Amino acid sequence: MQLFTSCCGKGFEGKKKVETEPFRKIFSLKELHSATNSFNYDNKLGEGRFGSVYWGQLSDGSQVAVKRLKAWSNKEEIDFAVEIEILSRIRHKNLLSVRGYCAEGQERLLVYDYMSNLSLFSNLHGQQYSGECSLDSTTRKNIAIRSAQALAYLHYHATPRIVHGDVRASNVLLDSEFEPRVMDFGYGRLMLDAGDDEAAKARSNNGYLSPECVASGKESEAGDVYSFGILLLVLVSGKRPIERLNATTKRGITEWVLPLVYERKFREIVDQKLKEEKVEEKLKKLVLVGVMCVQTEVEKRPTMSQVVEMLMIESKEKLSELEANPLFKNPYRQEEVADVISEEQQ
Repeated sequence: MQLFTSCCGKGFEGKKKVETEPFRKIFSLKELHSATNSFNYDNKLGEGRFGSVYWGQLSDGSQVAVKRLKAWSNKEEIDFAVEIEILSRIRHKNLLSVRGYCAEGQERLLVYDYMSNLSLFSNLHGQQYSGECSLDSTTRKNIAIRSAQALAYLHYHATPRIVHGDVRASNVLLDSEFEPRVMDFGYGRLMLDAGDDEAAKARSNNGYLSPECVASGKESEAGDVYSFGILLLVLVSGKRPIERLNATTKRGITEWVLPLVYERKFREIVDQKLKEEKVEEKLKKLVLVGVMCVQTEVEKRPTMSQVVEMLMIESKEKLSELEANPLFKNPYRQEEVADVISEEQQ
């Protein structure tokens, strides 16, 4: 992940003072082995870009999620404890901050509070939720807005400013009230810089990464916006970012969504598990903002603060203005109309 040392003055939510806090708790490897039953497979909650996550219970009875990092940077200038302390001071109610860490031998582990409703990925795609719908339209809108606010905070108000670089459904956790907590921000500096071609290839093929980030290997704020746009489309539709149509063909979610947006068929985009009345009207805004975020031309994408503003639009007039954006008009149909007019003029 890319970290910026500069700060912007004004922005999404007034810059807050960073309070002086003690270092995060240092856990022993023995303590975390005991909490996770020696990282037993049955305790495994998921696999992320940086490592596996396990459920655990500490000796005081509190539940935690323990991330066991795959590899970490051993460069002399990278001090694991200092980096974790810097990141733990970045506070926002919709960011999942580190509760503590362990650094023994070659092991590097991060400890978080356990989120009882797991991840957005689990709720949308997990087997335990198949056939069920735990996320209604109101909850999905709240997840969209709060996650956007968290990313805007990272981009403009965190010190240092942070590009997340890995925005996706599995990195949005949900607490007991289904409030989102974005995780895995800022840990790129702790990981090996080079390397793992297989992991890099898997990440570039996960459907969330922007075209320019895939091509250059560099992360950016605009890349986060693109990834968040994919996240919005996933959140509304309940589909994965890339779907396999048959043994040889895959389809990205934007290829499927765009034609439906052009035809204003929003009901066909919305997750079929949602049976609410006029649900397409309730979630249409998320689709429109998502499409704006995934534009190929980087300079045409909104910033995360603009994304927050658009997601919080309530008036019908403002929503109509958003929907009137030329981006949502079928370019092929416009060409057809132009051809007809040209023929008539001849």
